[in-house]
Amino acid sequence: MKAAVLNEFGSPLDIQTLPDPVLGTGEVIVDVIAAGVTSYAANVFNGSRNYLLDLPVVPGPGGVGRVRATGPDSTRLNVGDWVFCDSTIRSRDDNPEQILLGWTYRTEAARPLHTFYHHGAFAEQMLVPTENATRIGDIDAADAGRWTALGRLLVPFGGLIAGDLKAGETIVVNGATGGFGGAGVAVALAMGAGKVVAAGRNGRALEDLARRFGSRVRPVQMTGVESDDRRLIGEAAGGPIDMVLDFLPREASAAQVRAAALAVRLGGRVILMGGLRGAEGDLGLNYNWLMHNETTVRGVWMYRRDAIPRMAQMVRAGLIDLGQYQMTEFALDDANDAVAHAAANAGPFGLTVIRPDRRGASG
Repeated sequence: MKAAVLNEFGSPLDIQTLPDPVLGTGEVIVDVIAAGVTSYAANVFNGSRNYLLDLPVVPGPGGVGRVRATGPDSTRLNVGDWVFCDSTIRSRDDNPEQILLGWTYRTEAARPLHTFYHHGAFAEQMLVPTENATRIGDIDAADAGRWTALGRLLVPFGGLIAGDLKAGETIVVNGATGGFGGAGVAVALAMGAGKVVAAGRNGRALEDLARRFGSRVRPVQMTGVESDDRRLIGEAAGGPIDMVLDFLPREASAAQVRAAALAVRLGGRVILMGGLRGAEGDLGLNYNWLMHNETTVRGVWMYRRDAIPRMAQMVRAGLIDLGQYQMTEFALDDANDAVAHAAANAGPFGLTVIRPDRRGASG
C-alpha cells in the first residue's frame, strides 16, 4: 500500500510503499477513503508537541473508509461497509490503557498497543480493532471527506455526555473559537441547549458562530482579566449557568478557565477537555467555594464508543450539518501540502482532508 510516513521529527512526510496490513482475529482492515488533518499536525511532526510517538510511523488519527476484510469474530461488519475508524484504541484487559492510533500513546504501559496498532490513516489501508470500526451507513464517496468531521464533533460530544447536558440548559463553551470548541457549540445546540455562551479571544470567529447558529448563541470576547471575563459571561448568560465545557488551548491561562468555572450555578458542572500545560495547569480553584457551591469538576478524555453511532444518527437526522464545514481535499501524494494547509487555515469550520483514493499533483 501507499502511505505517508514520518521517519523523523522535523522532516517532511515521505510517500512510500509499505506492506499491506495482515489480518488477525479481532481486527478489521479498512480501505481509507478520507482522513482528516488537524491544524496542529505540523507541530506533532516537528516534535514541538512532544507527543509520545515511535518512529517511523504512518500518522493520522482515524478516518472514514470501507471494510476490506474482517476477522472471524466479526458478525455484523461486511466487506464494503462504510465505517468511521475511531482513533482511540483501548487495551482489552483490566485497567485499560489507551492510545490514539498513528498519533500518540499516553503512558509507557500503553506502548505495546502503539507498537502493534502502529500505523494511522495517512495510507491506502489501515488495520484497526474490530470495535474501532463503526458502520455509518451508505454514503456518497464524494462526501467521505465531510464525514471525517465526526472525529472533531465526537470529542465535545463525549464531554457533553459526561456532563449530562439536558435540553434547555445554559452552557458555556470556553475556547469556542477553536476546532473542538466550535464543534462543541454545534453539538450542544443539537442536543437541545437553551443558550450557549461562546467564550473566546477571536472576535471575528465569535461573530461567525453567532451568525451560523442564531440567537441561542451568546458570544463573549474574553479580555484576559478574570473578574471582568466572569462578569461578561454572566451577563451573556442572563441567568444561571448549568455547565461549562472547557477547550482552552495550551497557550491559555488558568485565569481563563476560572473565569468560566466560577460562573456556574449551585450544583453546576465543569468539564475539562482542553490543553493547559505546565504551571498553568494548576487551576487554583478554591476548596471552600467548590464545596459550598456543590460544583462537579470532571476531566474527560475523548469519548465513549457508543457516542459514535449516536453522532452518526444526529447527522442523519439533520441535527448536525456537515455541510457547514469548508473542506479542502488533497491526494495522499500531497500529504505535506495538506499539513501546511491545515496549519494556515485553522478555525472552527475549516476541514482539511487527505484522500488516498485520488491522484496527487505529481501523479
